[in-house]
Amino acid sequence: MPRLLVAPLSSLPDALAAHAPSHLVSLLSPEHMIDTPAGFPAAMHLRLGVNDIIDPTAGTAPPARRHIDELLAFSRGWDTSQPLLIHCWAGISRSMASAFTILCDRLGPDREIEIARAMRQRAPHAQPNRLLVQHADDALGRKGKMIAALNSMGPPLVVEEGITTTFPLVGL
Repeated sequence: MPRLLVAPLSSLPDALAAHAPSHLVSLLSPEHMIDTPAGFPAAMHLRLGVNDIIDPTAGTAPPARRHIDELLAFSRGWDTSQPLLIHCWAGISRSMASAFTILCDRLGPDREIEIARAMRQRAPHAQPNRLLVQHADDALGRKGKMIAALNSMGPPLVVEEGITTTFPLVGL
């Protein structure tokens, strides 16, 4: 079954071993970016150096439109025969925003609220980075529907770190 996986960095080795993904996305601050894991093809590893901030004027390396453009181009090259694994530091914000973006892209327009609610059900801890989602909303021409969908999710369960979570591309 075609599926996305979201994990925190601490669970990355276990997720790689258990799920054998064909594609890997790392969203970490530039100074904490990891190398491609041993044995994983470097061409199938997208490394996005981005901090988990929602104000583009705060801090360094804020999420930018180019990050979403790179993510969409990379994910559109995924044939879904094996999972695509996305991770950030905690598996709560940047990686969840990326999963939400890919799901919205793959499943098409007017399903944003359905996708957001399915995300909340599968990952009570999910708190997708709003700046990444805003850039995705713009890139996909959703006219605010992706941000509105985040608002429909309700508050997240507050945790220090998420758990590896599966999102199927069919039967959300």
